[in-house]
Amino acid sequence: MNQSQSVTPEHATHDRYAAAAAVSEAGLCCPVEYDPKYLEIIPDEVVEKDYGCGDPSQYLLPGETVLDLGSGTGKICFIASQVVGAGGKVIGIDMTDDMLEVARRNAPIVAEKTGYANVEFRKGRIQDLALDLEILDTELKKRPINDVTSFLSADALAEELRVKHPLVDSDSVDVVVSNCVLNLVESNQKRRLFEEIFRVLKLGGRAVISDIVSDEEVSEEMQNDPYLWSGCISGALTEDGFLQAFVDAGFYGIEILKRDPEPWQTVEGIEFRSVTIQAWKGKQGPCFERNQAVVYRGPFSEVKDDDGHVMERGKRYAVCDKTFNLYRKAPYLGHFEMVEPREEIPPNEALPFECDGMRLRHPKETKGEEYDLTSDPSQCCDGGSCC
Repeated sequence: MNQSQSVTPEHATHDRYAAAAAVSEAGLCCPVEYDPKYLEIIPDEVVEKDYGCGDPSQYLLPGETVLDLGSGTGKICFIASQVVGAGGKVIGIDMTDDMLEVARRNAPIVAEKTGYANVEFRKGRIQDLALDLEILDTELKKRPINDVTSFLSADALAEELRVKHPLVDSDSVDVVVSNCVLNLVESNQKRRLFEEIFRVLKLGGRAVISDIVSDEEVSEEMQNDPYLWSGCISGALTEDGFLQAFVDAGFYGIEILKRDPEPWQTVEGIEFRSVTIQAWKGKQGPCFERNQAVVYRGPFSEVKDDDGHVMERGKRYAVCDKTFNLYRKAPYLGHFEMVEPREEIPPNEALPFECDGMRLRHPKETKGEEYDLTSDPSQCCDGGSCC
């Protein structure tokens, strides 16, 4: 299998996808069923030269700003354009000129059919979303690298561009999507990749990523095979390693939206299959005490969240204002009863909350220590007559 030890995974990926932009290669993708109503206005050239293993676009909402990593010829971008509508925005990132050429050439065609232009394509590496490769390329043509001094100057230029002219600004995107390209990033760059996804997302934003994962660790020999790497095989993280990468980058509420029961391909006994993961940004920040409580509804006897909070079913737990607000929206919505205090503590009067451990919240903390009301029976909650 090992065709060449001298070809880096990035070069192998670039060359193979450049060729696939000209001639469709079926081996680069899993069979994926997209909503046909979104494909009707997308040119055949885009559809035929698209390579992926899932459809993260089905989890998008109208009005969102979407970033597609490894956008290729633009299929997911053009689908997302229709989902988010005229009030939304879609940005595609790819490093292959041939893919970008196809996507950019077809963007006006799609825009004419939708009646709005909300898609743009930028050149960059998905593990370095701050560096605009087209600006860098333009500058390097003016001052080419031909010695050590010019090399160091180019390195300094790249860093300056990341700061002054970032390809994607921090905290600027509602949703980051990707379709079978994270596994193509070299192993020593994967941590940076997930950190970059986290950086560009707004607080409260999310990543929806479809990718290939393995059920066992991939051998070093397989990782050194350029063909297997560029074919979305040997650069795959393990299933649990993929989830852990989101945790390590600071995400919370990580869930498996879709996991193919059957492997897409099996190599040397290792199964490679498609999964779609959703992960959220927003658990960062200070914790304040506002006398709020939550009750885990079940069905499990206890749960543990991404901050290490362990809660038993049916018990009233004290939580900080940040955790309280996280639990009242996706992906936790519906799993907890939210207990508000009878007398609200204004945010500017709230004291720091110690989040290192969990404790039960006594009802008097939310009702008030002096609360001693005696009331008449209320109407039954279900609207019927009480017995």
